[in-house]
Amino acid sequence: MTYDFDALLGRVEKPGRYTGGEMNAEVKPIAQADISFAFCFPDTYEVAMSHLGMKILYGILNSLPYAVCERVCMPWVDMLSELRKNHIPLCSLESHTPLSRFDIIGFTLQYEMSYTNVLEMMDLGGVPVLSAERGEDDPIVLAGGPCAFNPEPLHLFIDAFLIGDGEDSIVEVTDVLNACKKEGVPRAERLRRLAALRGVYVPGLYHDEYNADGTLKSLEPVDPCAPPRVLRSILTDFENAYVPTSPPVPYLQPVFDRIMLEIMRGCTRGCRFCQAGMLYRPVRERSVDKLVELARESVRNTGYEEISLSSLSSSDYSCISELAGRLTDALKDQRVSLSLPSLRVDKFVQDTLTHTQKVKKSSLTFAPEAGTQRLRDVINKNVTEADLVNTLTNAFSNGWNAVKLYFMTGLPTETDEDLIGIAELAKTAAGAYYSVPREKRVKGLRITCSAAVFVPKPFTPFQWCRQDDPDTVRRKQRLVREHFMPLKSAHFNYHDSGVSQIEACFALGDRRLARVLHRAWQLGCRLDGWTDQFRYDLWARAFEECGLDIAFYAHRERALDELLPWDHIDAGIDKAFLKREYERAMRAQTTRDCREGCNGCGLQKLKGVCRACE
Repeated sequence: MTYDFDALLGRVEKPGRYTGGEMNAEVKPIAQADISFAFCFPDTYEVAMSHLGMKILYGILNSLPYAVCERVCMPWVDMLSELRKNHIPLCSLESHTPLSRFDIIGFTLQYEMSYTNVLEMMDLGGVPVLSAERGEDDPIVLAGGPCAFNPEPLHLFIDAFLIGDGEDSIVEVTDVLNACKKEGVPRAERLRRLAALRGVYVPGLYHDEYNADGTLKSLEPVDPCAPPRVLRSILTDFENAYVPTSPPVPYLQPVFDRIMLEIMRGCTRGCRFCQAGMLYRPVRERSVDKLVELARESVRNTGYEEISLSSLSSSDYSCISELAGRLTDALKDQRVSLSLPSLRVDKFVQDTLTHTQKVKKSSLTFAPEAGTQRLRDVINKNVTEADLVNTLTNAFSNGWNAVKLYFMTGLPTETDEDLIGIAELAKTAAGAYYSVPREKRVKGLRITCSAAVFVPKPFTPFQWCRQDDPDTVRRKQRLVREHFMPLKSAHFNYHDSGVSQIEACFALGDRRLARVLHRAWQLGCRLDGWTDQFRYDLWARAFEECGLDIAFYAHRERALDELLPWDHIDAGIDKAFLKREYERAMRAQTTRDCREGCNGCGLQKLKGVCRACE
């Protein structure tokens, strides 16, 4: 059956979101493939095409001679309406194949507020939303990404979760399912075979029980194929791992319109609020020679004029100055600029700065996270006000006049003094600018301070902490805003408390939240990560109708001995280490960088994985 998409395109705001046909898009005959995979990104096309992980897995799967992978993105509200009204299913970009006709569909879970989009995309694509309702001919539904480390709020909808790095596991899973398809293996047995793979969690093979106070009593396997703990997949050969040097080049400008060159994976810093810093351990680097080669190839294949040196902390890459210099020299004839989106205040190297400004100068972004040294010690940020002043003075002396500073409000042990410190730090940043002689600085100072609401995340030392309730969040935001008013060159932005509250619920939630998610979607919640689409009233109604309390999930301190919904997932980080770090945080004691000596996080038990442990 064919569908008249052309008629729809004339009635939507951005038709380029849905046409496909981009340069470098993989178009393989889906009917000739042994197995088909729909890579689903539960957000708009512009966000999806900015995501490096999607490009990596898309390229890996299409490199398999027996497989085809096509992309599917969440439509915007105008296209959602048109698809529903015209009874047209959600289809892939490459061949416009309905989602239901793929053998496998896989969602990347980057953000808890995309969960309703997962349900919406399945329903639009003709795939039963509930796993229990899928038959033998329905796709196997997978999910991975950072949110998969607490899979339980999605356990009713996802057949299997891929935990950890996806480069190797996605191939293993596809191989198993391809073999099962050829053998005619029933659906239940296919899932049991997946459960035997490292890094794969099949929620249907586990059962949960709860205590009288609502806390989790047990979550245990009910099938011998299911392991009591699921060990994450870890990519060990990062140097030679697949890099998408010929990714699809979008027609529309994505959120990040440039080459994403992943120079390093993991972080050694140990910031206590940072889930990524824990989940992506250990640190793995690519060589300078390899990165220069990859950059040349990427520019040649895409025509992009900017390369982003991507990692959790780009300035921590051991050869960052050499890399920046060699990339600048190698690509100067093409006028390709460099950007370092993840800079440490204490690691802003002058010669690196010089290289990045040779072609194009953009604003600088740093994340002090907290306004006082005491609170920065609590979160183990290990940067000082002097670090910020030195870095900014250096930058302002070399032609920068715009800086973005990222903070959080609601961090554990936070006081009003800490909050006022955010405005004081912005004032200090302005002082660094005016300390530079007039003839050496560029006119028009711009300081933008953004404050996210702290959301406790699994597998961090703050996973036991509560989030501030919305009234407290708003009071704190007002306090900071009032102290910004006298600052002429500084501007303060902050996040919606309602969105952060629901995010916290699902970050920390158990299996019972699946019912809330399902009901919220039925009530009309979707695209919740977009402020103008978020409906707190519908979420509150869904919680009430399901008999669950938002405060129980978001605003409750958890006992250190409480069984957590993700304790059966082994991220490689020991719970004992996280407890020690929590206790050190409460004493405002810092912990050294892993590169200065092993802190015993737990990776040392996985021999040959972490160089710092050797």
